[in-house]
Amino acid sequence: MPRKPFAIYAITRHGLEIATRLAETFTNADTYVSEKLLATARQEPKLANALALKLPMGPALAETFFAYDCHVFIVSIGAVLRLLAPLIRDKKSDPAVVCVDDAARFAISVLSGHVGRGNVFTERVAAALGAQAVITTASDAIGTLTVDILGRELGWTLDDPDRNVTRGCAAVVNAAPVMFVQETGEPDWWPMDRPLPPGVRYSTALEDVDPDVFEILLVATDRDFRKTHPRHWENAVIYRPRSLVVGIGCDKNTPPELVEKGVAKAFETHGLSLKAVKTLVTIDKKCDEPAILALAERHGWPLEVHSAEELDAVQGIENPSETVRRHVGTRGVAEPAALLGARAERLLVPKQVYTEPGAGRSMTVAIARIPFPKRRMEVGNA
Repeated sequence: MPRKPFAIYAITRHGLEIATRLAETFTNADTYVSEKLLATARQEPKLANALALKLPMGPALAETFFAYDCHVFIVSIGAVLRLLAPLIRDKKSDPAVVCVDDAARFAISVLSGHVGRGNVFTERVAAALGAQAVITTASDAIGTLTVDILGRELGWTLDDPDRNVTRGCAAVVNAAPVMFVQETGEPDWWPMDRPLPPGVRYSTALEDVDPDVFEILLVATDRDFRKTHPRHWENAVIYRPRSLVVGIGCDKNTPPELVEKGVAKAFETHGLSLKAVKTLVTIDKKCDEPAILALAERHGWPLEVHSAEELDAVQGIENPSETVRRHVGTRGVAEPAALLGARAERLLVPKQVYTEPGAGRSMTVAIARIPFPKRRMEVGNA
């Protein structure tokens, strides 16, 4: 079930005043107020819908902890830690926790600073109160790369959040030799007007990098290079930008399992990662084809459709077919769909046809890469 954005907790009169100020900024927050202050709280227009908080808070927090992205406590850190200790699981699922003192001088990031966006929320709370944000996460404190959430605002994901990430964080914080390899993805994963942090180098080609020279490799790619570059893979934190577009076509009532296998085979054969797909694209005549809808739903890929006229006008089709034109009005479906969806001039993977013995149906798939510009090599990143 989706989490709500914010919960604010106030148990003192000063805390109630601070909660009122926060509610002016965080208009979508739920504010929990101790029962003895509830009537007073509801006299404030911003807190008219304040929720009753029974003390002690432990039972209430057991119900609310995983219901919100961020909890803002106007309560001492020690008390909050004792209350939350039994509820904490791991950094991948724990919500953010921010503590504010009763004088609103400090907003302190307590839990899930990176993955849970606690540090970002802390800055927002501090700005709303005119307070000092206190962030102790090493990478944020010294202004270097945040390995575990790098590129997240751009839609990048970690290929494996549990592999090499801790090593990568340590290497960057300690200014050890680190290579960032960007084979694809948006260039502004790091501010364009700032040199890279100390120790970090930059390349656009994995083949040009000796993995033994660096403490860790940070690799933004849509390639699956585990088999082709095993030494690089062993020493890498891998990011998956949404850089690939899948063009697809199939016969009417093609089984969903056949379409799924055809796409998987194309990616495996050409060493690409399904985690890097941004969009699935097809002809408008197939907008309600069950197998294509099932593929999009299973992977969470947005489905984009284009008319036969739009597809037929695309340049760069490598395998035009007059047979396809006679049936649907365009020289191809999968290839021009991929090119048009990616706004690319050439295909990464031309049309692949997949079927199975006795199926009586077939599907086609093509893949294009979104042409994101690469960064220029920074100078002076010692």
